[in-house]
Amino acid sequence: MRAELIGTAGPAGWPQPGCRCASCRRAGVGGSRRPACVLVDGVLRLGCGQPPLPRPGYQVTDIPGGWDITGPSGRLLCSAGPGALPVPPPGAGRYDIALLDLLAGPAQLGLLRRRGLVTEGTVVAAVYADHRVSSPAELARRCLLWGVTLAADGDVLTAPGQDAPGTGARVPPVSRTLVLGGARSGKSAEAELRLAAEPQVRYVATGRLAGADAGWAARIAAHRARRPSWWQTVETTDVAAEIGRADGAVLVDGMGGWLAGVMDACGSWSGGPDGGLQRRIDDLIAAWRDCRARLVAVSDETGLGVIPATSAGQLFRDQLGRLNQRLAGESDETVLVVAGRVVSLPG
Repeated sequence: MRAELIGTAGPAGWPQPGCRCASCRRAGVGGSRRPACVLVDGVLRLGCGQPPLPRPGYQVTDIPGGWDITGPSGRLLCSAGPGALPVPPPGAGRYDIALLDLLAGPAQLGLLRRRGLVTEGTVVAAVYADHRVSSPAELARRCLLWGVTLAADGDVLTAPGQDAPGTGARVPPVSRTLVLGGARSGKSAEAELRLAAEPQVRYVATGRLAGADAGWAARIAAHRARRPSWWQTVETTDVAAEIGRADGAVLVDGMGGWLAGVMDACGSWSGGPDGGLQRRIDDLIAAWRDCRARLVAVSDETGLGVIPATSAGQLFRDQLGRLNQRLAGESDETVLVVAGRVVSLPG
């Protein structure tokens, strides 16, 4: 199957005419994108949000959020427009090409992969690009994280075949990423974004709900609501064991909660030599180093704020700072999230 991408943006293009937002200004520097339009095998035309006209030899099926197109040379799944998430019916077969509005929700790709409808041989491209993302560079970064093609106007996607032109690069299946950031920096959202397109994710939550005040309980509830329903959630401080049994992708949020729980369990808040705490930290670092999955962990960068007023607070800050250094030293990538922007730190 062959898909020529005549345009790849939303209905108004990107940048949108007359729009003064920062995203549209950045998009205008490298050239504009035309409204999404696809020509399949040179005969079937898909306009932005417009159903294709029938053509001999092609079966076009309306499904929730898009179209399922079967032709002589393969199958294509296409989002119906910006914000539309196509949902193939039970029993649907594998697609050769998938054109999705991933800015509306990358978890849709994770679910398609989980169902076996998108495989390594499927060419996936992000369409309907617009100012919902901060810049073309950020769109490119996300496409790499999700393992999809960074499509441009005029590109031609061909399938099937893992090595077909247009196949997107993927983050290695065995990788360790540490996501650092201050309070409300967007670090948890960044970690979730990185794994949103994975078919299998084990979410290790270290924050304690028992005895939590209303504000903390609300934050935990917001995190739960934001996660895809098929992610498996485990609430524990035995993070080393969870990493050791990892199968698929693992997200640990976060290391500050883990450290506080372990310090409670070891009675470490008084300071001084603490062999029990250090053994737990050593076990965690060993599991992190030996992990055979795609692993992302969130941790607080505590050293950028005010000096804690209590000795216990200072002790926690120092222990977490040292823990972050050790995790970063064993990570394939370490990023710092500031005001929702991601900065990759050199190794």
